[in-house]
Amino acid sequence: MPVIDDVLLVYSLLITIVSFTNLIPLDYWWIRIWDFPHLQLAVLATIGLLGWALVGHHMDGYLLIVPVGLLATLGYQGWLIYPFTSLHQKRVAWFTKKSEQAKPEDNTIRLLVANIFMENTRTPEVRALVDKHKPDVLLVLEANQRWKDELAAIEEDYPYRVLHPLENTYGMLLYSRLPIRHHELRFLIQDDIPSVYAQLELASGQLVHFYGVHPMPPSPTEHYRSTERDAELLLVGKEARKKTGPIIVAGDLNDVAWSHSTRLFQRISGLLDPRIGRGLYNTFHARYFFLRWPLDHVFVSHHFQLQKILRLPNCGSDHFPMFISLTYAPDPKQVTDEIPEPEGNDLEEASETIQEASE
Repeated sequence: MPVIDDVLLVYSLLITIVSFTNLIPLDYWWIRIWDFPHLQLAVLATIGLLGWALVGHHMDGYLLIVPVGLLATLGYQGWLIYPFTSLHQKRVAWFTKKSEQAKPEDNTIRLLVANIFMENTRTPEVRALVDKHKPDVLLVLEANQRWKDELAAIEEDYPYRVLHPLENTYGMLLYSRLPIRHHELRFLIQDDIPSVYAQLELASGQLVHFYGVHPMPPSPTEHYRSTERDAELLLVGKEARKKTGPIIVAGDLNDVAWSHSTRLFQRISGLLDPRIGRGLYNTFHARYFFLRWPLDHVFVSHHFQLQKILRLPNCGSDHFPMFISLTYAPDPKQVTDEIPEPEGNDLEEASETIQEASE
């Protein structure tokens, strides 16, 4: 069956090559897009192995490349995906009420992050989600003036706001029931890509450093490289590392949870991913189940414990909204060995990326 053998060989070579393309240390979009579909590549590698087994376990000559390449691919994909399975230890513990916490709700913050897709017209469904989950903080991404106007009905419940609608799909609306004691609307790397920093005051009086981000992705329609995206995240990460007290970084990072860039951001910032040990919570693409990966994120400092994390129903966007409930419950006995720390040349790489984007 030489034709089938040749098809298997070409298939396995293709899957193996694109599976490891993301290891090339270049920031061009046509390389960085291969950071995303690792779950899909694992499925394709499994299909290839099944096909190889069905045609007779060929192990002679060049056909040895088929099982070796596909098994290497599966091993690599498994290494990337494993932290987001229940087999891995959770990085953010579930909340457990302690005797000294008479009112844990006073230290709880409920956050809803929604990239609503600017052209989306299903505004009532977004408002319905807000009414149902009653977040303390709502971060709306891709909002233009029309979205700001149509969400005006919720402003009565959210007296603290930082609203910056834009017509370029990077508008950002921050609504809060919690007092905002200080805030800054920033343009860290690109003049038309905003981010927000806010100091939120919990009912207990504890201040929380909150960062809302939505950097531009590397893609043929957005930007030819990932440097600007990575630099914005690293600037936030470096600042977060210097803060004292609880920290939350949330938004559509236009990057996946397992990429080198996101893992570097965690080591630079010292922040934890609540999804580790729990699941992928794939938020994009909401319309195509076979093209989904974790694109919307919430990273937290070690001060928090997790009460709830949910991927919410789609409301007409290409992203699913994310809801998370966190309680400020620092444990002085907590072992902090698992807090991410810079490794090797991380600090040098971060500085070089920021400098290149700034130039």
